[in-house]
Amino acid sequence: MRILVLGGTSEATALAALLARRRDLDAVLSYAGRTAELKRQPIPTRVGGFGGVDGLAAYLAETAVDVLVDATHPFAEQMSRHAAEAADRTGVPLVALTRAPWTPIPGDRWTEVESLEAAAEAIGAKPRRVLLTVGRLGLKAFEAAPQHHYLVRSIDPPEGLALPNARVILDRPPFDAGAEEALMRAERIEVLVTKNSGGKATSGKLAAARALGLPVVIVRPPARADVPTVRDPAAALRFIDAAGKARAGGPALAADEGGAAHPASPDDGEKGAERGV
Repeated sequence: MRILVLGGTSEATALAALLARRRDLDAVLSYAGRTAELKRQPIPTRVGGFGGVDGLAAYLAETAVDVLVDATHPFAEQMSRHAAEAADRTGVPLVALTRAPWTPIPGDRWTEVESLEAAAEAIGAKPRRVLLTVGRLGLKAFEAAPQHHYLVRSIDPPEGLALPNARVILDRPPFDAGAEEALMRAERIEVLVTKNSGGKATSGKLAAARALGLPVVIVRPPARADVPTVRDPAAALRFIDAAGKARAGGPALAADEGGAAHPASPDDGEKGAERGV
């Protein structure tokens, strides 16, 4: 079976490690190419876009892909939409491998917003010291609030940064909660602004903000296409195996909320499963 994994997350990397152990699976991990330095992977990789839905559909057909796995970042809304449309057009089974979003717990002081523009507004008019961890491609939205002092954390250097009171630190997750708290103390941070991307690798900043009693402005993840969704790489691999059995004449598959592959009922529809992220 030929598997195409749309990657860029730690979950995609973990799935690649599982796929590499299987001699019966021919897998490729695809990157959008937005990160300059990519980690070496145990399966073949490709870098760059496909050329929209038409390009991805053509790639799926030309390379005879049997299963498509969308393991992109929770905020990679366009790529996920293209994956769903291309899979629907070509009839290639698709499963989304995505982490669950964070949820607030007692002690959190969250302001949840729908966009980066709303996040910039939610910081307030009064100048504040802000830890900004929204990715380098999302920084332009904060040009509307230039009065704040921003500590921008990014994996790669931002291009064309137009925030007058900003300092950039380059770092790559995971981030320890203790180190995050020390950073916020040292930088006298007054508010954390981030995206709700879920996962453990970057959750330390939320624990640190909670410990310090700091407010958090957090952007909700976008809605995703209604496709079978799993939360861990092992469940994605089970979906792949079940898709292979279905192709050989077994029942069609969906994915339940816990991430286990199972035969689809007539009510599940062709795409079945869990909505959103």
